[in-house]
Amino acid sequence: QVQLVESGGGLVQAGGSLRLSCTASGRTFSTYRMAWFRQAAGKEREFVARISWDSSTKDYTDSVKGRFTISRDNAKNTMYLQMNSLKPEDTAVYYCAATTTTAFGLRFGGSYDYWGQGTQVTVSS
Repeated sequence: QVQLVESGGGLVQAGGSLRLSCTASGRTFSTYRMAWFRQAAGKEREFVARISWDSSTKDYTDSVKGRFTISRDNAKNTMYLQMNSLKPEDTAVYYCAATTTTAFGLRFGGSYDYWGQGTQVTVSS
């Protein structure tokens, strides 16, 4: 069983920055394919970014390209999302997700086996 715990959310003004962290349990974190999703109030969950087990592949949704950076530190069992130039439309609950079994369709939430509890990010205008 894999447990994921997000942290780093908060309230920030537009144009500001936040760094989210997702710490995973388990001794095989380095084999997990990881991702960030977000869900704004009244909206469906959407893909934000994903990273391969060895950080060789990173993929972002268009709306965050050039502003957000996904990374991971396998030695610390932790994944990060550095969010810069935040906009009010980035306001959402951010979730980290992991899969140990799927290598395709990684922009879709259904491809992930494990989810964190979420961390709230609020960007004021």
